[in-house]
Amino acid sequence: MELIDFILHVDRHLTEFVAANGIWIYALLFLIIFVETGFVVMPLLPGDSLLFAAGAIAATGAMDPALLCLLLFVAAVLGDTLNYHVGHYIGPKVFDHENRFIKREYLLKTNAFFERHGGKTIIIARFMPIIRTFAPFVAGVGAMQYFRFLAFNVIGAGLWVVSFVALGYFFGNLPAVKENFTLVIFAIIGISVLPGVIAWARHTLKERADRTG
Repeated sequence: MELIDFILHVDRHLTEFVAANGIWIYALLFLIIFVETGFVVMPLLPGDSLLFAAGAIAATGAMDPALLCLLLFVAAVLGDTLNYHVGHYIGPKVFDHENRFIKREYLLKTNAFFERHGGKTIIIARFMPIIRTFAPFVAGVGAMQYFRFLAFNVIGAGLWVVSFVALGYFFGNLPAVKENFTLVIFAIIGISVLPGVIAWARHTLKERADRTG
């Protein structure tokens, strides 16, 4: 319940943290982004809404937007890099057996996404909750060549961090957004998961057509 409250009211919680801890907000945001992308057991942290809220707070002068983007870009790249190497070393065992910490269902869905989109999955997945966390892990399991993975990783991290921070910076403090921030968070989550829903629907329809055809 505390996690849900943090996600839905992330702007309020971050503002309170800035007021109480000042510059340590950079460390907190760095840690959350790193953990969400680097630890395959933590796929439900609020990456998209967190970046948006951080951008909105930066627009008030509480943070330097350039420094914010740089630090969170580094956190995202390092997180995916760690996740890739964890997948490379322990991934095959997780795919073959159920694990209490890692949902095999998520791994299989992410693997299917990889089969359809190839290496650019690393970029696309940045904008998709849950798949964002599992994509680098699956890339490591599939033995994607590391420097090829790194190129996709850097591009995806840059696009993800800069786009959401910029959206928050320019639009997060509009009266209509501030007064309906929870609805905005729901909208961000909905838009983020929409590509996955569409891909799943297409895959399901294709399977049914193949069986009936």
